[in-house]
Amino acid sequence: MQEYKLFDAEYRFADIVWELEPVNSTALAKECEKRLGWKKATTYTVLRKLCQRGILQNENAVVTARVKKDAVRQYESQSLLEKSFDNSLPAFLAAFLKDKKLTRQEAEEIREMIDRASE
Repeated sequence: MQEYKLFDAEYRFADIVWELEPVNSTALAKECEKRLGWKKATTYTVLRKLCQRGILQNENAVVTARVKKDAVRQYESQSLLEKSFDNSLPAFLAAFLKDKKLTRQEAEEIREMIDRASE
């Protein structure tokens, strides 16, 4: 699996791009100032770094994602599973559900996911 590690600020930034893409880089800087409190220079620095890492692209001042949100989520989930739970999904679920009650709808959605993954 390709490495799509994003730090918290990078993820929040990429989330704005995913929501607005394709987005003009000037409009993106204004949106980041409004939502994240970032100066224009900060926005362009983070944008440049994520472009260098192949996560985003900025062509002719139009910013788009080269890596979609689902791919980043999958990478982050797998990394957490490997790092904290010895790659054990049951251990993760046990920890997650320890003091949490699921609604019937949530339980059904999880059952359906398990059924699809088991086929």
